[in-house]
Amino acid sequence: MGIILWIVFGALAGWIASKIMGRDRSMGAFANIVVGIIGAALGGWLSSWLLNLDGITGFNIGSLAIAVGGACLLLLIFGGIRRKK
Repeated sequence: MGIILWIVFGALAGWIASKIMGRDRSMGAFANIVVGIIGAALGGWLSSWLLNLDGITGFNIGSLAIAVGGACLLLLIFGGIRRKK
């Protein structure tokens, strides 16, 4: 995928994850993009390592599900770190 598609894909995955995790009001568009892209990388790595799946293979529903799952995991981890302080 090109850089523009990564940004769009990351924004979509980050926005869906922020809605699922209830953090939509505290996150802006840039944070959604960053969380989505990092979540896609995390979800792709975990799905290939743990489940022996292909990970992120392009702009499709399976890849979006993996990216949203990774972004939700990322938000969960950062939420736990944030509460401990």
